[in-house]
Parts: sequence; C-alpha cells; structure tokens
Amino acid sequence: MNILITGCNGQLGNEMQLQEKENPQHTYFNTDVAELDITNQQAIETFVAENDIDGIVNCAAYTAVDKAEDNEALCQLLNAEAPAYLAHAMGKRGGWMIQISTDYVFDGTNHTPYTEDEDTCPNSVYGKTKLVGEMNVQKLCERSMIIRTAWLYSTFGNNFVKTMIRLGKERPELGVIFDQIGTPTYARDLARVIMTAINKGIVPGIYHFSNEGVISWYDFTKAIHRLAGIMSCHVRPLHTAEYPTPAARPHYSVLDKTKIKQTYGIEVPYWEESLKECIEKL
Repeated sequence: MNILITGCNGQLGNEMQLQEKENPQHTYFNTDVAELDITNQQAIETFVAENDIDGIVNCAAYTAVDKAEDNEALCQLLNAEAPAYLAHAMGKRGGWMIQISTDYVFDGTNHTPYTEDEDTCPNSVYGKTKLVGEMNVQKLCERSMIIRTAWLYSTFGNNFVKTMIRLGKERPELGVIFDQIGTPTYARDLARVIMTAINKGIVPGIYHFSNEGVISWYDFTKAIHRLAGIMSCHVRPLHTAEYPTPAARPHYSVLDKTKIKQTYGIEVPYWEESLKECIEKL
C-alpha cells in the first residue's frame, strides 16, 4: 500500500517512521508542512492522486493546549478543517484514514474509564476542535479509524517526561498537580498499534488507546525521577487550583481500551514498563 503520514516531524510521526523500517511491505510518504500543507485542500487532492495514496495516518495537529485558547482560528484550521480535507481526499478514492484524537473530548467528570460510546463534552478550544475533526473524518471517509489517546510522550520533541527530567536536574524542588488522573501513552506503543491496524485491516470506528494503569501527574513525575536516577529534587503535590492554566484540563481522563484490544488482539503494556523503556533510550 501507498501510505501518507502527515506530521512526520512530531512525536508520533517520528515513531511511525521507526515502525516503517520494520514494515517494508508498504511504501510510505512522510510529510510535514514543508512537504505538504494539509490546510491546503487542493494540495492534498493533488498529492493523493499523484502518489496513488491508499491510506493516511494523520499525526499532525495543533497541540499547544493553553495557546489554543487565544489561537482558536489556527487550532480550528489544523484540528478540524485539515482532517476534513484529508478525509475527503481518501473518501473519494475509497481509501482509509487513521485520525489521532484526544482524551480532551471529555470533560473529565467521570470516575470510571471512558468508553468510546460515552457522551463527549470538551471544555477547551483544543478539545472542541479535535472533536469536530473526529466528526468530519467519520462523515467524509467511510473507512476511517479515530484513535483517542492521552498524555503522549516519547524520546522525540518536547513532552512532559523530558521536561520533568530536565527540571529535576535543574531545581531542588518542583510542584506537580496530583488531582488530575489519567494514563500516560508512550508514542512508540501507539505507533505499533497503528501499524497493527494497517496490517490487519482498518475496522472503522472510534477507539481508545493509552498504556495500562492509572496515575496522577504527581505520581508520574515521581516515577520519572526514580527511573531517571534523580534523587536531589523534592516533588510537592499541588492542587489544580494552585496552578491555574488558560485551558481547563479533564480531572479524570482514563480511557477504556477494551475495544481496541479485542478488535486487534493486542496486549497493552503497563505505563511504567513503557516509561522505563523510553527513559533507557533517552
């Protein structure tokens, strides 16, 4: 198959490129904004036709959650309209598309893990635009998979894990929020699942994927420091109210992964095992 990967310079895009080396049976077109502007519908239509694209994995997004509150138009363009352009191009050809979405489509008031069929209720610009993107893709491409994920980190780019390691080495003390609960996702694990779906065949619908387990940002930081051998930094638990941000975060955003596990016959690694693997690579 000829597969278009967008956002190839991001965390997930870089991890997809590592998976490509292990799956040479397909031809990959790795693009970022320099190679293909996904906000330009005509450019997408031309690229897809000229390269005879069979499927798209859209790893591109506007992910600066707090900045999104002041940049709604750009966030809407990248997270809602661009996926619609990609989905329209694939839908016309009878191709498939995998759209990456987020736990931010929920407001975080649950106390049990969110399943795919629960009502969405985003309370940030980022979450709202990602939800519109989901709906656009499903409407325009019959063979589409939406994969919602959360707390993404990797050895690439900027992310929470790398920031906590850096700050842990620089500072004697850190305050980290303890009353927001979720599950981290190692981008490599997500990339592996995406490749599994491509190879086994796209089963359309919405899916949830993160690592297994449940943790707060505070406990996650403690684990990062322990695994990275950082002993000199004291980590204090903070209430969300003590660390106000422009965008509201879901207080509880654990995702139920039963559907993707059953559909594709996969086992999902525990968050600490994946974190250990990532930190060893760092």
